[in-house]
Amino acid sequence: MTAESHTLLQLGRLDGRLQSSPATDLWLARARLKGAVFLAELARVPITEDSLLAWICGRTPPPRRSEGLNDPLSIAALFHFALQAEETAGDPVAEASLRVLRTLLDDRAEAELYAAPDLAWFGSVFVDAKRALLTPLSSPGILPLAERLIAVHHELGLQAGTGRRVITADGRSLDIDPRTFDTVWVLGTLLPRAYVAAGLTLRALPSLVGLPRFLPNDPRVLADELQSRTLEAALLGLWELDQLELGLKRIPLDLKVTKRSKAPLLARLQLAYPDLRVPAIARLLGISPQGALKLEMKVRDLLPS
Repeated sequence: MTAESHTLLQLGRLDGRLQSSPATDLWLARARLKGAVFLAELARVPITEDSLLAWICGRTPPPRRSEGLNDPLSIAALFHFALQAEETAGDPVAEASLRVLRTLLDDRAEAELYAAPDLAWFGSVFVDAKRALLTPLSSPGILPLAERLIAVHHELGLQAGTGRRVITADGRSLDIDPRTFDTVWVLGTLLPRAYVAAGLTLRALPSLVGLPRFLPNDPRVLADELQSRTLEAALLGLWELDQLELGLKRIPLDLKVTKRSKAPLLARLQLAYPDLRVPAIARLLGISPQGALKLEMKVRDLLPS
């Protein structure tokens, strides 16, 4: 078996299990977080999953909000583009999972508040990349996907803008050539759906965002890189799906609550969003803060440690 065949086999296993797994929505939620962390690294604004969760759950502003003025873009903008890439994908389970996240975090409002210039700067590039990258390929495979990525990236390089002004630590302002601000991360936000367009998966898998920071010009070199990163993501995804399914089995079938209780729902959601606090629980379940506090305490007492 070739390396590519092995990769596609593992990717197919993950994609196939997600078609019927009881934990699919939870897996997609976790995969969005891991994908966003990788995209942030790709865009040279590294963050941790914990800092992203803290923002999503309303405990903090966006990660890196106070870490300097010279980041090439805000995490609020990057996360908004990543979620926007999922829209109109036609996947009911993914759409339901995305609605849950957006109940916790209004990504558009946060991006407009913290990153309005980035929305204007990268918005048209994102739209053009989406149009070019998501058209179904005539011949499926990793190599055709690599060829398209390189072609679209070259097109995006012509639209990066006229320049940027950054502020140095000593207060000086400098105009920077736009070519130093790459657009690979834009491709990364759309890569999960590009796998679908390339005939490699049935649904967009948000953790499939692995791209090198600098794309090679040789499609075969990029195809080898994609193959390696895809295998790594697929194996990790299978392991995480196993863990989530085990987590669901640990939730007692009889929580000793009424049929109208939201305790089972909260116990399930906590697998996707660990350490949900009372305000986030109240917003997510549409209950009062007092009710959310009681519910959180009940679930904590009922679930096995």
